[in-house]
Amino acid sequence: MKPHMSYLQKHPSITRSRVSNFVNDNYQWKDVNIQAVLYDVKASGEPHVELKVWSAPGQERPTFEHAVKQEFRPAKVGQVFGPSWTTHWFQVHVSIPAQFVGKPVQFLFDSSSEAMVWSAEGEPTMGLTGGNGGERHVDYALTACATANEPERMFYVEIACNGLFGNGDYHEHPQDRDIYYRLNSAELAAPNPDAWALYHDMEVIVDMAKELPQDSPRSWQALTAANDIVNIFEHADPTSINKARSVSDAFFAVASNPASHQVYAIGNCHIDTAWLWPFAETRRKTARSWSTQLNLMDSFEEYRFTASQAQQFEWLKEDYPSLFKRIQDKAKTGQFVPIGSTWVEMDCNIPSGESLARQFLLGQRFYKQHFGQTCDVFWLPDTFGYSSQLPQIVRLAGAKYFFTQKLSWNNINKFPNTTFWWTGLDGSSVLTHMAPSETYSAQCRPGELINGVKKHKDVAYSNESLYLFGNGDGGGGPLRSMLERL
Repeated sequence: MKPHMSYLQKHPSITRSRVSNFVNDNYQWKDVNIQAVLYDVKASGEPHVELKVWSAPGQERPTFEHAVKQEFRPAKVGQVFGPSWTTHWFQVHVSIPAQFVGKPVQFLFDSSSEAMVWSAEGEPTMGLTGGNGGERHVDYALTACATANEPERMFYVEIACNGLFGNGDYHEHPQDRDIYYRLNSAELAAPNPDAWALYHDMEVIVDMAKELPQDSPRSWQALTAANDIVNIFEHADPTSINKARSVSDAFFAVASNPASHQVYAIGNCHIDTAWLWPFAETRRKTARSWSTQLNLMDSFEEYRFTASQAQQFEWLKEDYPSLFKRIQDKAKTGQFVPIGSTWVEMDCNIPSGESLARQFLLGQRFYKQHFGQTCDVFWLPDTFGYSSQLPQIVRLAGAKYFFTQKLSWNNINKFPNTTFWWTGLDGSSVLTHMAPSETYSAQCRPGELINGVKKHKDVAYSNESLYLFGNGDGGGGPLRSMLERL
């Protein structure tokens, strides 16, 4: 037994607190824990970063071609932009300094709101989400390895003065028309890949120590590994990072039981077509989220992402034709999976049978025309009820499967099944699955998977389930950190 093991077993709660503090981004420990080494170097302000801005009048959402012809004025970090629903275009010039040579370089842009990065040639390249929420992603990759002769780069960032849920707290009051958003950062940064890898490893290990049954061997193994990593790590010694990673590598090398529950994870970013923002903003939310996913697909060949609602694809085709073409290309490789069968994710309580039939008719027609095939799956994770006509209509529309999960949120009656045959009025049946994780916006945390296994209701005849992860409603879908944790 290692010398520290008896103490660890005697005071596990203190050790769990210790290893949690190692990964937390809090002011008390961030100068000495893993947070202190996530970036090797940063640079901001001129001459490294020059910002100019043009603010569109009123609530106009101008095209790239219109915006870049306007007169831009100097801008700086700390300024606020608004009010609600306005659009502001930033022209960004960056010059990578010598200390970044040999390192990957990112541009960190936090507008406290949603934003889209555009190339100088007018290509929408990536969505951003500012602020401090779990959906935060503000990093735009400039180069994988800076050279000594890096050219000056120029690109644009279009910011939308709204958040994921419109403007203001929709639970408390109507949409606030007078919110302003602060530009918190616009800087160059060189991430330390090894430090980030250790950070993601520790996120998983610490959560396993916390979420697994406290008397299970694997929980103790996780706590021991996390504690060993904290003991090895020294923020002033770069070599300690890979020494610590050898511990996490050994921990993850332990094979799982082949009889364990099998989880199939797929990324998604459910976007309400009509909710707390105008249709015009739905069109931009879709582009921001899906462009981000296309970039992740280039980095992770095994990554699969799914998106529904033919209406959103149609808007994207109209507003961002080059982005739509990239999606078509990724659909051919199997990474981007159009799904759903219907025109939108519709309500299923009020519409008539004729209305529901037209949803499938128009949706399947679109998928056949633009992706070469119809959908096998009726995808409806976010609706509050289901017409008994649906199994018949689903089968007549050429689909065979149904996925949903909103019934799991019922606070009166708990649905008794996870995977089952749903039989309609005429006897038609569709194989139906409800994710036992009880969400379509999971964050790739061990606790979600553990709870999903606990809530799986059909263990007697099914040992598999689907796991949907990613931020919706403009949060960009799955983040790189989620894929790293997976």
